[in-house]
Amino acid sequence: QVQLVESGGGLVQPGGSLRLSCAVSGSISRFSHMGWYRQAPGKERDWVALIFSSGSTNYADSVKGRFTISRDNAKNTVYLQMNSLKPEDTAVYYCNYRYGTDYWGKGTLVTVSS
Repeated sequence: QVQLVESGGGLVQPGGSLRLSCAVSGSISRFSHMGWYRQAPGKERDWVALIFSSGSTNYADSVKGRFTISRDNAKNTVYLQMNSLKPEDTAVYYCNYRYGTDYWGKGTLVTVSS
């Protein structure tokens, strides 16, 4: 079993920055893939950024150049650095762990508003 706990969400003005963290515990594999997804009000959950066990990354076009995903295997933590935030980035952000099975955190709310 794997548990994920997100933190770092909050209210930020347009153009601002936030860093989300996802602490992972349990039966963790270093071969796992990790990712951040988000769900805006009234919309489906979409992927935002992925980081593979190799360390390679992939980003949705809407956040490319603004968001950076990283992982610290020693701390079992995945981060999402979000810069130049826009109102359309407002959503609940979820952390995902994938190793054969998907595990999800409960999410952290990011609100971008003036």
